[in-house]
Amino acid sequence: MPQKFLTPRRRRTHPLIWLIAIICTILAIAVIIAGIVVFIGYLVMHPRIPVMSVVGAHLDLFQYDEAGLLETQVTIVIRMRNGNAKAGASFSDTSVYLFFDGLKIAQLVADPFEVSKNSSVDFNYVVESRPVPLDPELQEFADTSLKKDVVRFDLKGGSRTRWRIGVLGSVKFWCRLDCQLKFHPSNGSYIPSRCSSTTK
Repeated sequence: MPQKFLTPRRRRTHPLIWLIAIICTILAIAVIIAGIVVFIGYLVMHPRIPVMSVVGAHLDLFQYDEAGLLETQVTIVIRMRNGNAKAGASFSDTSVYLFFDGLKIAQLVADPFEVSKNSSVDFNYVVESRPVPLDPELQEFADTSLKKDVVRFDLKGGSRTRWRIGVLGSVKFWCRLDCQLKFHPSNGSYIPSRCSSTTK
């Protein structure tokens, strides 16, 4: 008597599995399309991160008396540059501190503002500090600076930047400024050096 072979019954895939597979496929396609759109948008827009930098300065006053009280006045020109040719940029939370050998002299601030595409805005700060008491170590540092005819200040701070890239949405960065400003106290002239922001 010939043997009969029973073929196994095929199990049907549950409709829920099909639904999940379809959803995952749609999501994967959407991610790929979004990536292509962002890439094309980047090639078209060529976005550049806005930059803040010191473009000029002058030491108007630097003196201290026998009691060790320091009086200083510094003029600082900070430029906010938006190099994007097709998008305006906004700056907010702008705050920069001026230090003399670790001693905070003054704070430079600006209200939120806009910089149109491919342009810049200059801020002319006149930083005049109240008489600041110097400890013996700082007095010695000030004496040495005057003898060498080179006075150094530290400039630290930054600004929050934001600009819109068409339909792709907005891009946000934090521009950080951390550099030294050097002057000749004999004539107040600024010793030029690179002082531009980094991004975070």
